[in-house]
Amino acid sequence: MLNISGIHEGYVLDHVKAGMSLKIYHDLKLDESDYTIAIIMNAKSSKMGAKDIIKVECPPGAIDLDILGYIDHNITVNVIENDVIARKHKLALPKQIKNVIKCKNPRCITSIEQGLDQIFVLTDEEKEVYRCRYCEEKYHKKE
Repeated sequence: MLNISGIHEGYVLDHVKAGMSLKIYHDLKLDESDYTIAIIMNAKSSKMGAKDIIKVECPPGAIDLDILGYIDHNITVNVIENDVIARKHKLALPKQIKNVIKCKNPRCITSIEQGLDQIFVLTDEEKEVYRCRYCEEKYHKKE
C-alpha cells in the first residue's frame, strides 16, 4: 500500500490528467526548487478513470497559478494551511502568460533580443488562442 503523508502548508493539485504531472512539474519550475514534492501518477479516479496528483510543501504564492491555468484550467487546486484544506482555488485561462510559450516567428523581437520576456495575450477564450504581444503571431493552445 502506498502511503504519502499530508503536508503542513502548500498545495495539492488534484484531477491532473493522467501523464501530465511531469510536464506540470517542469513548467512550474518545481525541478529548480527545494520544496518537498510528491507526484502520484495514474491514480484510480471514479471521475476521470485515471489521474495524477501533485503535492507541494511550499509557502503560499510559491506556485504560479496562471501557468497552471494555462496548462489545464480543470485542475483542482487545494490550498493547504495548518495541515487542512483552507480553500479550493478555481483556475481559469490566464489573460496573459509570460515565458511559457516561445514565439515561433523568426522575425519577432523576442527571437533577436535574448533577455526579452516571451509574453502572450489571450485573444480568443473559446478557441484558446494566444497571440505574441510583440508580433501578433497566433498560437492555438489545442495544437
